[in-house]
Amino acid sequence: MAKKKGKSVSFDAMVKFFMQYYNIPTRKDIDKLMVKMDHLEMLIKSSAMTGKSSSISSVKGSKSKAYSDRTAMTSTDRALEVIKRFRKGVEFADIQERTGFEDKKLRNIIYRLHKMDKIVRKSRGLYIAA
Repeated sequence: MAKKKGKSVSFDAMVKFFMQYYNIPTRKDIDKLMVKMDHLEMLIKSSAMTGKSSSISSVKGSKSKAYSDRTAMTSTDRALEVIKRFRKGVEFADIQERTGFEDKKLRNIIYRLHKMDKIVRKSRGLYIAA
């Protein structure tokens, strides 16, 4: 007597089975992770700007207008703001004191600002905003 054949399994069903069995993430899973990462990044940026740590529950939910309006000030922006305050120029030591940056980091920032033509070197160690 011939064996009875069972139902044929679709290709999609086999793929779904293997993805579940081997814990392979789906596109939906990855999208959920991306949303969570975006929320964490916003939390980090907001705590860096305010200098305070806030709870994750404050970020949970929809994005507030306050987060979209704020932008984090970069190290380069901070150094440029210090230089802009002095019309006659500011020395390296004064910039370092006001920003709190280490020697190497500040030298790289000044080099970058000079290359972007945002500052002018009046003399050695004396910088003016362009």
